[in-house]
Formats: sequence, C-alpha cells, structure tokens
Amino acid sequence: MLLYSDQVLLIEALATQLGALLTDQDKKIVTAESCTGGWVSQAITQVAGSSGWFDRAYISYSNQAKRDMLGVKVRTLNKYGAVSRAVVEEMAAGALKKSGADFSVAISGIAGPDGGTDDKPVGTVWLAWHVGGQLDASLAVLPGSRRDVRAAAVTLALQGLLVRIRRWLAEQPSPAALSTAAQKKELTQLLDDSE
Repeated sequence: MLLYSDQVLLIEALATQLGALLTDQDKKIVTAESCTGGWVSQAITQVAGSSGWFDRAYISYSNQAKRDMLGVKVRTLNKYGAVSRAVVEEMAAGALKKSGADFSVAISGIAGPDGGTDDKPVGTVWLAWHVGGQLDASLAVLPGSRRDVRAAAVTLALQGLLVRIRRWLAEQPSPAALSTAAQKKELTQLLDDSE
C-alpha cells in the first residue's frame, strides 16, 4: 500500500494524464461519486485547463441523491444496496445521460470506519465506467483507514478511465482507414451501378 502522500501524488499524475488524453481527443468526462465525496472531480479540477475536458460532477452521497440526480431506480437500491454493481452502473449511465460528456465514472463504497457488514466489509468499493458505449464495473476491497480507502478508490477510478479510454481509442479506425474504407465503398457502389 502506498503512503498517503505518494497516493496523492499518483492521483495528481493520473488526473494530468487524463486531461492530456481527453484534450487531445476533444472529449469530456462526467463523474458520479458517493464515498469519495467529490475527490475525483477535485483531482480533475486541480489540472489547469480542465474546463475544456471536464463537464460536471454529481456527488450523490445519499440514496435519495442517487435517485434524484442520476435516476438510480428505487428497486435497484432496495434489491442490491447502494454499494453494488447495479447501482454504480446506473450512476455511470445516469451521469452520462444527464450531461454533455462522452465518458463517465461512478463510485460507491464503504470507506469506514463503520458501516461494513459480513457481505460488504469496510473498504468495499464498486466502480463503473461508461466509455465508448460500453458499461464496465469492478469491485475492490481496499485496506486501510477511511482516508486510505477513499484515496485508493480515486486512484482506481482515474486509472480505470485511462485504461478504458486508451483501449477504446486503440479500437477506433484511424482516419486513413476510414478514408480508405469510404473510398472502397464508393468504388463498390460505382461498380455495382455500372452493371
């Protein structure tokens, strides 16, 4: 486990990398946070020029806020609880739908020191990312104090965004390939029309 000061430096570096990537691609991000209380968005807005790639943040700490702000369904909260894959997926999807962003990240967890159960101990954090039309979620059980759990969750959120956006970009056809594909399609249509 990283020292807290090292974790903070890592968070700053990840937010800076994310900003460079999103700026380069002319894309925007939206966040939906619960247990991190806006820390992801705070890390993002520490980066100069973030207004060009950060759309907005939703801090939905209570279940009511998750419903009102992000459209999380009552039945989802009742069936799975606020700290669950289903809820963070609805948070990520809701944030993206309500914003003008291209990508989203959502976090809900139990930072402690209280609130844990046998099924969901302190340190349980669910994260979800909506990137390139794909919704992906991940569970982490993080060690340490409340501060440590929250810092690790912010780190995972930013790392997850970088990995997923880079993967999505790698899967996109290059402009040259698109041009070639368009030319082939046009040529095929011309040949078909001439028959």
